[in-house]
Amino acid sequence: IHLATENEQNLSELSDQAGCFKETRTVEFIFLLSEKWHLDQSARYQAVELLERFMIKQVEQICKSSRENAKSREQGQGSSRSSLKDQMYDTFVLRLVSCIQLASKLSLHYNIVNSDMALKFLQSLKYSYTKEELLESELAVLKSLHFHINVLTPLVYVELLLEVLGHNGFPLPAKPLHQMCLQLLDFSYLTRDSIYDTLLKVAIENSTPSKLQVAKFLTVKEDFMLLAVGIISTGVFILNPRHWKQAVEHLNCITGITSQSILEFSYAVLKHIVGSTTP
Repeated sequence: IHLATENEQNLSELSDQAGCFKETRTVEFIFLLSEKWHLDQSARYQAVELLERFMIKQVEQICKSSRENAKSREQGQGSSRSSLKDQMYDTFVLRLVSCIQLASKLSLHYNIVNSDMALKFLQSLKYSYTKEELLESELAVLKSLHFHINVLTPLVYVELLLEVLGHNGFPLPAKPLHQMCLQLLDFSYLTRDSIYDTLLKVAIENSTPSKLQVAKFLTVKEDFMLLAVGIISTGVFILNPRHWKQAVEHLNCITGITSQSILEFSYAVLKHIVGSTTP
């Protein structure tokens, strides 16, 4: 109930830029760097969500600066916005590394990304940051997010729902299903736009959605509970299709998400796994 409430709260406060910084190359960068530093699965998702939230704050700051300068057309009035944009571009990789560092500390894992590890990596990319700048970057992320960095990730929803399924006596063994869900969650992050594009077209039964439909679909793309049930449903279908209908019924009862919505999400994921247009 707590997770459902928090999910609804987050959806009601969505920024128009939500999802803009979950682009495939960025997510892949974070995933590969997390693997390089041997971080657990939760840290990589936490890092993606932290970077997303931080960058949205930066964009909002740029927009605010632009509005403040719009009243005057005097020369140099646009420099504030321009300098903020330049700074955002120039420090993007540094901020990304800082988000991974913070996520590694939140995961309660023995592998914490320390300053030496982070600096060594940044130097390999020809950046010449100091330890002080690295610490300042972490602080910049923390302050921008008002130190609220222990955000929920879709993995939390997946694992809790798997626990509830197990408690309710769902027959499929938990361990292989959990492993499959982790792989599917990775896949859904890396192919996010393609999956949700397919889901939108299936939902509206139209291959050319309007701008309004795309805008309204933003809450669906950011719905962690829907993502979690879709991932579990797809995992069950792959491991043992005989139990799939039962899994969908269980997930519907637990979350209130309709069986049709769960089915459509599983179809969208499976379509991109298989690479087929056959229903």
